[in-house]
Amino acid sequence: MPVISVPYAFNEEELYVDLRSIFGRSLFLKCEGFNFAGSIKLKAATEMVETAERDGTLTPESILVESSSGNLGVALSMIAASKGYRFLCVTDSRCNLSTRLMMEALGSQVHIVAAHEANGGFLGARIDYVRALCASDSRYVWLSQYTNPSNWKAHYRRTAPEIARQFPALDVLFVGAGTTGTLMGCARYFRERQRPVHVVAVDSVGSVAFGGEPGRRMIPGLGMSIRPPLLDESYVDEVIRVEEADTIRTCHRLARHGFLFGGSTGTVVSGAMGWLAQHDTRELTAVALAPDLGDRYLDTIYQVNWLQDLYGKDVLNSEDSATGSWAASPASPTRQGQRPDLQTGDHGGNLRHRLQDRKT
Repeated sequence: MPVISVPYAFNEEELYVDLRSIFGRSLFLKCEGFNFAGSIKLKAATEMVETAERDGTLTPESILVESSSGNLGVALSMIAASKGYRFLCVTDSRCNLSTRLMMEALGSQVHIVAAHEANGGFLGARIDYVRALCASDSRYVWLSQYTNPSNWKAHYRRTAPEIARQFPALDVLFVGAGTTGTLMGCARYFRERQRPVHVVAVDSVGSVAFGGEPGRRMIPGLGMSIRPPLLDESYVDEVIRVEEADTIRTCHRLARHGFLFGGSTGTVVSGAMGWLAQHDTRELTAVALAPDLGDRYLDTIYQVNWLQDLYGKDVLNSEDSATGSWAASPASPTRQGQRPDLQTGDHGGNLRHRLQDRKT
C-alpha cells in the first residue's frame, strides 16, 4: 500500500494500454497521467525544482515563474503548494480554462498573455514577459523548461529506464515533441546503451520545432513556435507531423472505447498509428508515450461547438482519417554527428533488418 506525505511522491510508472483492439495494430501506450499533476510534466517539474534547490538558485524567498501552455504549470503549482513557494505561471489564451482554474485552486497566480509576436508566436511573447519580470525583481526564479537540462534528465533517469524494464526487446518508440525534454531524455538513454530502438518524434502540423512553416495551432501541449533549444536531431530517427483534426478524431475514437486522453496523447497515437500502417510490424514491438489525460480538454477537444467553430462541422465525421493524414520527414542532416542511416519510407523488412543489424 503506497503511503505518501507529498503529492509529487506518487506517479504510476507501469501502466500500459494495448491499443490493438481499438486500432487493429499493436501499440503499447505508456500512460503518464496518473499522478496528482495529471501529466508527464510532473517528472520534469520535480527534477528542475529539486536541482534548483540543491544548487541554491531556489530559496524560501524565491518566487517561481515559468512559461507554460498548461501541464507544466499545474505540476509546478502542485509542487510549489507542497513546498511553500509562490508561483506565477505565464500562459496564453490557448490554455484550457480548467487548467487555469486548477493552478489558481492550488494557490498559484496565472498571467495570460493576450498578444503574440510575429515570429515567436505566443511562446515568444510569454518568454519576453518572463524575462522582463525577472529583470524587475531578483526574487523571481525562472526554471526555463525550454533550456533547462534537468528537463531531459528527468526522462533519462526515469521514463526511459521504466520502458526498458518492461520492454527489453523494444523496437520502436514514439514520443511527442514539445520542449523535446521527454524526447531527448529517452533517445539519449537508448542510444548511449546501444539499444536498437528506432525513435520517432511526433510533432504537430504548424510547429517549427523541426523546421517548416509556422501555422495555427489551437491545441496546447505539443509543438513549438521556435526551435527547441534542448533538441539535438542526431538522436532522432524520424519525425512525423500530425494535423490537429487527426488529433481530435483520435481522441474521440479512444473516448468511444472508454479511454479519455488529452490532446498530446491524441497527437502521438495518431502519428504512431499512421506510421505503423505504413510498415510491416508483425515482428516489431512498439511503445508510445501518452503524456496526459482528457479531463482538462472537456471544454475544447470534447466540446462540439468549440470543434465545429475551429475545424468545421465535419471534423468528427471521417474516423478513418484519424490516423491517415500524417506526414513523415527525416531528421535534419545538417547537425554534426547526424546518423547516416536515417531515412523515411523505410517500410517493413528494411527497418527490421536495420534493427537486427544493430542488435548484432
